[in-house]
Amino acid sequence: MDTSLHIYNTLKRRKEVFEPINPPFVGIYVCGPTVYSDVHLGNSRTFISFDIIYRYLLELGYKVRYVRNITDAGHLEGDRDEGDDKFAKKAKLEQLEPMEIVQKYTLGFHDVMNIFNTLSPSIEPTATGHISEQIEMIQEIISKGYAYENNGTVYFDVEKYSKDYQYGQLTNRKLEDLLEGTRELSGQDEKKGRLDFALWITAKPETLMKWPSPWGWGFPGWHIECSAMGKKYLGETFDIHGGGMDLQATHHTNEIAQSQACSNTAPVKYWMHTNMLTVNGVRMSKSAGNGFLPHELFTGNHPLLERGYSPMVVKFFMAQSHYRSTLDFSNEALQASEKGFQKLMKAGETLNKLNADSESTVNIEELKNNCYKAMNDDFNTPILIAHLFDAVRIINSAKDGKEKLTEQDLKGLKDVYKTFVFDVIGLKEDQAQGSKETELTGDLIDFILNLRLDAKKNKDFATSDKIRDELTNKGITIKDTKDGFEWEI
Repeated sequence: MDTSLHIYNTLKRRKEVFEPINPPFVGIYVCGPTVYSDVHLGNSRTFISFDIIYRYLLELGYKVRYVRNITDAGHLEGDRDEGDDKFAKKAKLEQLEPMEIVQKYTLGFHDVMNIFNTLSPSIEPTATGHISEQIEMIQEIISKGYAYENNGTVYFDVEKYSKDYQYGQLTNRKLEDLLEGTRELSGQDEKKGRLDFALWITAKPETLMKWPSPWGWGFPGWHIECSAMGKKYLGETFDIHGGGMDLQATHHTNEIAQSQACSNTAPVKYWMHTNMLTVNGVRMSKSAGNGFLPHELFTGNHPLLERGYSPMVVKFFMAQSHYRSTLDFSNEALQASEKGFQKLMKAGETLNKLNADSESTVNIEELKNNCYKAMNDDFNTPILIAHLFDAVRIINSAKDGKEKLTEQDLKGLKDVYKTFVFDVIGLKEDQAQGSKETELTGDLIDFILNLRLDAKKNKDFATSDKIRDELTNKGITIKDTKDGFEWEI
């Protein structure tokens, strides 16, 4: 299996090179949220990253089947299938049915994705909606000799599987090394091997979410749902599977084992993982007290935030870092991204007001090709954004009369903006920019600057300078032009 993370260097000649496994569509499966709590920022980054990948493949003309699951089964979530049933715990705490918890947080997840302007996946299957497929897959794994049942719980036999396949191949770890890092089995353990994991877990009397199976009433293990749903909707082998890097060592490693044991083939051609988030250089986590939810980032209602930042600024900030790179949050970085985002949007507005020249001093086709090259190199959004700021420079230089753009150049620049700013990255005009309050503020600033123009015409330079200085102190940059003035916050 090719587990290289630089997966799309082969796309440098665009779609002529990349051949999907299952024509006519490219198959993408992304591990979606476990809906017993609000979606956190790390989840958001993963789904925003894959939204950009989805959008770009659509831009290249592929038909894409994008599957993003919803984990709504009340299974245990951990390496050893131990601990509390998180759905049941949350349901008891809030005095709700488990599926009320599922509905509440699924809707919350969709709201956050809408706020970030992501596209809906082609299919969004749920674990509870595919219990029969999971049972069927477990039966097939048992029949192949890679799983066993003990007191109603079915375990995957990792050491037996490892005699035929390479377990741990995704992280390049050997079985011996994995065994060394795992605790010895106790005398009461039902498992045969230390690395064995549950495919199906027998239900206790107090278990709220449970289903009938050939092994008794129970519920699926942590990993089987993705193998079953990936196979159902994308086939035994498909193109791209991804999620956060925290899923790589256990969840995705066990997914590979389950799927390969069942179908005797590698399930995925390309594995893609988004990297972790940090805050001022420290890994983001609830235990560290430095984690914040998207709505806290938008409102600024968090002790680590100086103020709130709009969803599009946050999305732009995320796109400035490659999906495989660590992303560090700080007020300084977010404020710098805010200025960059505003500059990008302002240049787009300016572009629509430019008049064409009869000759050209720029090469817009080269700019457009550079944007494609950046995305073709493993979806390199930071490099793409650097090229988009080349477009910003050209637009502002043309406004100042330093560059000349023909009608074809203007059309090409507008196409670059539409394709890469809006269609691929998925940015849109900030809601705050179009609000009535902002329009009123803009009209007021225009009115004040027109008073300044009148003062200058009357040679009342003291009043003119005072207006300029006061507006500058309020964070408004003023530029005098031959036609009057320009300003920006």
